[in-house]
Amino acid sequence: MEYLAVILPSLAVGVLFYFAIRSIFNADRAEREALAAAEREAAQKRD
Repeated sequence: MEYLAVILPSLAVGVLFYFAIRSIFNADRAEREALAAAEREAAQKRD
C-alpha cells in the first residue's frame, strides 16, 4: 500500500498536466478556427 502512496502524487500531477495541456490545445484550435472564419468573412467583404 505504501507504493500507492508514493506514486499517487505523481499520477495526480500527471493527470492535471494532461488536462491543462488538452485545454490549451483546444483553446488554440478554437482561436485558429475563429481567426480563419474572420479572415474568410473579411475576404468576402472585399470581393
